[in-house]
Amino acid sequence: MDAHFITGTGTDIGKTWLACALLRHWRDAGMRPAAFKPVLSGFDPQRPEASDAGALLAALGRAASVGELDAIAPWRFAAPLSPDMAAAREGRTIDFAELVAYTRRCLPPRGNPRHAERASAVCADNSGPILVEGVGGVMAPLDESHTVRDWIAASGLHCVLMAGSYLGSLSHTLTALEALARVGAGVTAVVVNETPDSTVALDATLEALSRHAVGIPLVSIARDTPQPGVVRLAALLCPEIV
Repeated sequence: MDAHFITGTGTDIGKTWLACALLRHWRDAGMRPAAFKPVLSGFDPQRPEASDAGALLAALGRAASVGELDAIAPWRFAAPLSPDMAAAREGRTIDFAELVAYTRRCLPPRGNPRHAERASAVCADNSGPILVEGVGGVMAPLDESHTVRDWIAASGLHCVLMAGSYLGSLSHTLTALEALARVGAGVTAVVVNETPDSTVALDATLEALSRHAVGIPLVSIARDTPQPGVVRLAALLCPEIV
């Protein structure tokens, strides 16, 4: 079973778009993937289909019902803030150990997905790749002492790091890679999502990264023609099928 964590150099970098593109590609290939967005900020219960979790469910061919949302996004917060701040607004906290345990329960063969209280509805029918989408960037705080980086490392998942091609992205990307390396988190690929109206060309960003991120596959997502990049990444994450 192929499972990966989708993270980014920051918020609004395209993590959900990428996850949805991969899910649709695998479904078109006859696979039955699963996806989770365990922690979600900026959630409007009046418009669940407009949330990141709603987009993932749509890509899976599922409705954004309360039951489905509980299965893939159990920690939902209204404020569009970092998870620790959004939780505090509601007088809540994220139990890091519970979050890690939930994530592991979603990932066979480490555990039987039918035993996951909230994840079983999605996992039980799954026989394909699994994606866990993070929240914000690699170093987004989850509580007083843990970040998304810690979540990735504790879950034992390799990750896909999504970056942009804007001016400054090279520093953000290399800093994120260094942060992940410090906790031993494996990086399967760096995906560079072309930034609209950037003063830096997509190819130039990739060429510069290749000199510093040696040994890590780089995948480009061109804004006008994104599908080739999606297909290449899908093959890297799930080599059994292109």
